[in-house]
Amino acid sequence: MKPRVLVLTGYGINCDYETEFAFQFAGAWARRVHLNDIIDSRVRLEDFQILAIPGGFSFGDDIASGKVLANKLKYNLALELQRFIGDGKLIIGICNGFQAMVRLGLIPAFEGDYGAQVTTLTFNDSGRFEARWVYLKVNQDSSCIFTQGIERIYLPVRNGEGKFIPRDESVCQRLWHNGHVVLQYVDAQGSLAHYPWNPGGSVDNIAGICDETGRIFGLMPHPEAFIFRTNHPRWTRENLVQGEGLAVFRNAVQWVKDNF
Repeated sequence: MKPRVLVLTGYGINCDYETEFAFQFAGAWARRVHLNDIIDSRVRLEDFQILAIPGGFSFGDDIASGKVLANKLKYNLALELQRFIGDGKLIIGICNGFQAMVRLGLIPAFEGDYGAQVTTLTFNDSGRFEARWVYLKVNQDSSCIFTQGIERIYLPVRNGEGKFIPRDESVCQRLWHNGHVVLQYVDAQGSLAHYPWNPGGSVDNIAGICDETGRIFGLMPHPEAFIFRTNHPRWTRENLVQGEGLAVFRNAVQWVKDNF
């Protein structure tokens, strides 16, 4: 049996087709499911091993990016999500999905508290929408399942609220101490650098975090947007690795095959 992936869609989510395809190409059985179909129990979350919350502009990013989607999930599917996590399954949130996850408290979830928000994502320091390709360094001390075997990765970002901020310094320290930090923005040489390499101005150049188990992962860049080297605008002029983002999905699929 192929691992089963539920790709959330509806209400302005617009990267669902790419995310569905990425998981399918990585060897999973993926299905796009409207949020209302889960809330109304027409589709059961428990029937899947991976939940993907794609990027986009859910609910028009009203109030704050991902906030309304987070509340929709919180007040309708909190028990289902807690059960899903408790069953040892995987969740990935990309861009808007990441924003919703941090507002839900699904990550970093210190000491297993999947409901306390201690970080946020807010407006980029540039004051504008950032659409560019970024270099990312993977924290080798992180237990994140999605990035195992990856040291550096090259992906696009496209957001207006991509600046990652911990609530305070103590939260920032705990993120590093417990291996929650997964990805950091770096320059072409792999060194930490400011704008435009860190497009939003994120604290400590953080681009993605996970929970302590490594099973719940959120990131601002889009791995589903770089499955083939031809996805890159300069694919004819640069010596690019074939679809660097694909490794993220393959890791998740293989982990489910090994553990379920």
